[in-house]
Amino acid sequence: MKKKKQIFVLLMFASVLLYQDGVKAMHIMEGFLPVKWALFWLVATLPFFILGLRRLNAIFKDEPEKKLLVALAGAFVFLLSALKLPSVTGSCSHPTGTGLGAILFGPSVMSVLGVIVLLFQALLLAHGGLTTIGANAFSMAVAGPFITYGLFLLLRKFKVNLYLSVFIATATGNLATYVITSLQLGFAFPDPLSGIIGSSLKFMAIFALTQIPIAMGEGLLSALIFNKIKDNEKEGILYEEIY
Repeated sequence: MKKKKQIFVLLMFASVLLYQDGVKAMHIMEGFLPVKWALFWLVATLPFFILGLRRLNAIFKDEPEKKLLVALAGAFVFLLSALKLPSVTGSCSHPTGTGLGAILFGPSVMSVLGVIVLLFQALLLAHGGLTTIGANAFSMAVAGPFITYGLFLLLRKFKVNLYLSVFIATATGNLATYVITSLQLGFAFPDPLSGIIGSSLKFMAIFALTQIPIAMGEGLLSALIFNKIKDNEKEGILYEEIY
């Protein structure tokens, strides 16, 4: 119990350090995408969401002791992705928090948790929107977690230190989320001269200066919490064959 309290203290400490008032978190806002692209990303996200539901059902059925840890992963995503962080370029960015859950349970689970978080944020916090939930979910709850998980497995295959692997994978997953978001915006709003690539690069440049340190901060926090979870769970909560 003491270890679990320490994990929640870390989460709350992170929110105090990172929270800034007066700006908006970077989800694609309500009504910003053309209808065809909003529908495209919604359809693209749906298979991963269904796969995640099946995975969650299997976890809850076969390993009910993991329910609390799943809830913790969801709370971590909600807290970090709701933070309001101003960018020196005049834009806004935020951590995602999805990488930690992807490493603990696999990336498909985060497709479900991410959609739930985005729904709550759209309805209660005016972050993102219902029409853009497919695009936001694909970048934050599909692309980011799958890239995090794949990189984590690759690093562990090459015997990279466990906690360093968590740090690198979650930080990279955060950056990947913003690369995908920039591509989504580039496809929706191509530059008249440089096209989709030029537009995407412009969007990436807006977030690059602030997103790199944010990603590193998320990677460090994820590694710290992962360490606490691993120390606390001694009865197979984590997948030992991966670690």
